[in-house]
Amino acid sequence: MREQNKLDLFFTMLKIGIFTFGGGYAMIALLENEFVNKKKWIKNEEFMDMIAVSESTPGPISVNCATYLGYRVGGYWGAVVATMGVVIPSFVIIFVISLFFETFMKIRLIKAAFRGIQVCMVYLIARAGIRMFKNLKKTRFQLIVMLLVCLCMVVGSILSIQISSVWYIIISGVVGVVIQSVKMTHT
Repeated sequence: MREQNKLDLFFTMLKIGIFTFGGGYAMIALLENEFVNKKKWIKNEEFMDMIAVSESTPGPISVNCATYLGYRVGGYWGAVVATMGVVIPSFVIIFVISLFFETFMKIRLIKAAFRGIQVCMVYLIARAGIRMFKNLKKTRFQLIVMLLVCLCMVVGSILSIQISSVWYIIISGVVGVVIQSVKMTHT
């Protein structure tokens, strides 16, 4: 990987890390815009696969996405550079906030800013979900699984049943494997 590409990758991930409040899910729209639309380093289908892999592997989705994208674009050193780029802003911000947290949260303007940022995060996460849905190949199977997961989540919320999203991912993956296996045996 050329030095210029490493710098471009690092500063792209640094920028995304700086401007992403609300965690990895809020980052998805920015990652897609930078890597699929602007730089065209990966195609949309691979981006969707990356999100699925990043969500289902241990660790924060933002770090998993950065590592995957970095490796895809620049191999081992690309993964290191991209991961460092996305992690440094969060580390610095959290470190600084931890030094002054109690004093920081007593400032009314800061509290109000955080409330505003929370509302924006809901929008960014919803936008990323809608974009991913638009780009998803909508087979009958995928629509059924998505509707069932949404139904389970709504019913669980109404009944105050706490089910980790990890279980939804595992069950959906197992169902996908079973359906694919059945298809392969009948062809």
